[in-house]
Amino acid sequence: MTILSMPHGGDTMQPPADSTTVVLGVDTHKDIHVAAVVSVLGALLGTREFPATTTGYRELLSWACSLGTLRQAGVEGTGSYGAGLSRYLAGEGIAVIEVNRPDRAARRRSGKTDAVDAEAAARAVLGGRATGCPKSKDGPVEELRVLKVVKDSAVRNRTQAINQLKAILVSAPARLRESLAGLTNPALFKACAQLDPDEGAVHHALRLLAHRIKQLTAETTALTRQITTIIQGHQPQLLELTGVGPDSAAILLVTAGDNHDRLRDEASFEVPPRCEEG
Repeated sequence: MTILSMPHGGDTMQPPADSTTVVLGVDTHKDIHVAAVVSVLGALLGTREFPATTTGYRELLSWACSLGTLRQAGVEGTGSYGAGLSRYLAGEGIAVIEVNRPDRAARRRSGKTDAVDAEAAARAVLGGRATGCPKSKDGPVEELRVLKVVKDSAVRNRTQAINQLKAILVSAPARLRESLAGLTNPALFKACAQLDPDEGAVHHALRLLAHRIKQLTAETTALTRQITTIIQGHQPQLLELTGVGPDSAAILLVTAGDNHDRLRDEASFEVPPRCEEG
């Protein structure tokens, strides 16, 4: 089996394609990936399913390479179901090209199959219609993305809990409502957390929400601290910019990705950047 590697950043010229060169296309799913191999002359050489596991990735690559000299792979869903396969192929020296998923409604109407989608992915690379370099998702920026997803969820849930607590207070018994009137948010949450649940459903609900708010606040604070630490170790200069805090810096870094050299110019943020071969 022959693999021609693509150096990161495209600094070295690739050998020219010949009749033995093949292109891999993969339609990715949660549990299985469907692969198709097309020759550089456009002939479909085969399609096959593989489990979406490390063993499956290895078998998929071995099978594809048995059909010719593999240089490029067009993979759908490189940011989701295809992320693991994309990392594996890139680690084995294969140039991974991001292929947009077809519209599922149109796919059903035309009766296409996963094998057809995999073949289409390979042909999109072969024909030059797919040129985007996927984010590598294997460094500190991927850690930031994961933590930011969890933090955003915690912030949303905290806001929801606060709104629910205040909505319950609007129609709460007058005596309880008046005892809590005029308090700042921190004082209100602290007072509600100390309510006796045996006093009734309203007391119990306010107490539960107050404890939920406290827990989510602690989560948000801890996540902000982790995000800040990662940014300080990766791109600390971002935090020195006026108006840029941990959240804004994280968003900028996640947008660029770990392999930010994908982005050649300002337009790269709007359209998929090309994966250069030389």
